[in-house]
Amino acid sequence: MADQAIQAAKAASAPDGTGVLQLDPWLKDHADVLKHRFSVVKKWAGDIARSEGGLEKFSKGYETFGLNTQPNGDILYREWAPNAKEASLVGDFNNWDANANPMTKNNFGIWEVTVPSKAGVPAIPHQSKIKVRSSNIFNPDVILTRIAVLTPSARSHWSSPHGERVYRIPAWIRRVVQDLSVSPVYDAVFWNPPANERYSFQHPRPKKPESLRIYEAHVGISSPETRVATYKEFTKNMLPRIKGLGYNAIQLMAIMEHAYYASFGYQVNNFFAASSRYGSPEDLKELIDTAHNLGLVVLLDVVHSHASKNVDDGINMFDGSDHLYFHEGAKGRHDQWDSRLFNYGHHEVLRFLLSNLRFWMEEYQFDGFRFDGVTSMLYSHHGIGTGFSGGYHEYYGPAVDEEGITYLTLANEMLHQLYPDCITVAEDVSGMPALCLPHALGGVGFDYRLAMAVPDMYIKLLKEKEDSEWDIGNLAHTLTNRRHGEKTIAYAESHDQALVGDKSLMMWLCDKEMYTHMSVLTEFTPIIERGMALHKMIRLITHGLGGEGYLNFEGNEFGHPEWLDFPREGNNNSFWYARRQLNLTTDELLRYRFLNEFDSAMQHTEAKYGWLHSSQAYISLKNENDKVLVFERAGLLWIFNFHPTESFTDYRVGVDVAGTYRIVLDSDDAAFGGLGRNVKETRFFTTDLPWNGRNNFVQVYIPTRTALVLALEHTL
Repeated sequence: MADQAIQAAKAASAPDGTGVLQLDPWLKDHADVLKHRFSVVKKWAGDIARSEGGLEKFSKGYETFGLNTQPNGDILYREWAPNAKEASLVGDFNNWDANANPMTKNNFGIWEVTVPSKAGVPAIPHQSKIKVRSSNIFNPDVILTRIAVLTPSARSHWSSPHGERVYRIPAWIRRVVQDLSVSPVYDAVFWNPPANERYSFQHPRPKKPESLRIYEAHVGISSPETRVATYKEFTKNMLPRIKGLGYNAIQLMAIMEHAYYASFGYQVNNFFAASSRYGSPEDLKELIDTAHNLGLVVLLDVVHSHASKNVDDGINMFDGSDHLYFHEGAKGRHDQWDSRLFNYGHHEVLRFLLSNLRFWMEEYQFDGFRFDGVTSMLYSHHGIGTGFSGGYHEYYGPAVDEEGITYLTLANEMLHQLYPDCITVAEDVSGMPALCLPHALGGVGFDYRLAMAVPDMYIKLLKEKEDSEWDIGNLAHTLTNRRHGEKTIAYAESHDQALVGDKSLMMWLCDKEMYTHMSVLTEFTPIIERGMALHKMIRLITHGLGGEGYLNFEGNEFGHPEWLDFPREGNNNSFWYARRQLNLTTDELLRYRFLNEFDSAMQHTEAKYGWLHSSQAYISLKNENDKVLVFERAGLLWIFNFHPTESFTDYRVGVDVAGTYRIVLDSDDAAFGGLGRNVKETRFFTTDLPWNGRNNFVQVYIPTRTALVLALEHTL
């Protein structure tokens, strides 16, 4: 088992970052780089320990930065803004008077002010609007750019050449709201509800699942209605559905506040604020607590790879400089994402980002994170215009961003030390070795990486190949081509394939007939029959062969008939495609319910047999003529017939363990919209003769475009 191998490597290796060589001797040529990376992380951790008291204290920056109510009712506000010449806290509470609550700056560029309580009552009321007003060091480029778009009356807010007077949303703010009828720019509000209005968590976090089955979801689209759905609606409607389907983890997207809804949450403005478009912070807490009560872990899709370039309601140019949280100039800009790039080598940036992770874990009780855009963080080229061949030189050469690797390693170290059951997932397309190994072995420390090549393979097959041209060997290779010992989450399609401009697998398979022939009252056409069969087979083989975890994007489990497109200027701000028609699965006359039932059966069968946390599969047959693939995993026998026209009677299949086998999953079952060509109660008896490198064989009937999973009868 992978975990046992890791523990053995830890015990046998020196504490210098070369423990990974115990698992992968081919990395020997890069031992010096591994040692160097290890020493850099060790130095950062040591410096933080000496100056801040360690990662545990350092990552609690949200307790000292931003606005924090003291036990006596005073409110302490602290902010890092070294380039500001003067600053003051303004808002409804002091009639926006810049002279009422001036701030003072220390030698490290940190400003602070205490707003005294009034007889023990905080002087800033709950939900009142606030901002920080500052006069920043003169920046000619910024001044000229911004003044050009201001009205004459608004220009009075600027002072030149001595500096600019600006109003900013506090960088550590925990609540921002948007009134689109007035302006698209967010307003900061002070979130400090009275005790009787605060949500109190009732349920402990579930234990880390042995097998991770993730339901990737977006709160706002989780309704058939053409509007933004809410946290409360997700709690009521989606959590029971996800639990019922058999998933044990939820990955919540677009929670960190983003001004532009159509960015899918990937242009973050306010890193400590839960998106207000879905409801209040207390509503989100209730969602997570309810999920925990159902045994579901909840992961946050965290975006630390870049930030929105918004100035008025983001952290860009917060103190007037181009380089506060970000790199200066071109290095601090991502050309394709049109966003700002963090300077991971700065002490205060590390405080901000590590504290951000800790905040979501503590304040909202998330169970871990899916880190977005990890490839961009690992390399100075950010993955732009670069194809990764898999050569180790690509992972240890000059293109690697040492500061990005250091931050990610420190983040994983902090999270796993403080929260042993924390789950971290890396979205990395490059396949960097040791990304999912502990720092003690020379790794970056993630628990899982996403198998990003798998959905690309399926799209390529459906776009470019006839069914008879599918390469079974390549299919198996792509699904198993991963660094065993480093856990991988496999998926057939995620939100990327659902977005406008692309097509979901079901749309590639069925196209227009999804709108005319998904009713049981219409003809079961060859296109619909093929589409439903391959939709189930693709998901099952990905689940069984592709990794140590599985992910599905909401709606894809039942072949959602439309892409995803958020309201934007290009579609007249329509919500028509910014929704998931989950109601399609409850209509007895629609075939979507069959796909939904198959997905549920697949998750529940994994929960019983645990193939995701079992040893890797043994593939005994890849027959290109018959288009048949056979493998064993978790004591189960998996048989796939991808042939578009041929069914096979008494097909001989090798299996290692002798006994009587029964069907536990049949993609052709009538309950899943199939033709029911196998009888579920059929017994398959092994013959004591070697076949395809296995000790025994069974003979099975495998209809065209059918997948069977067999288990020993005594396990049923």
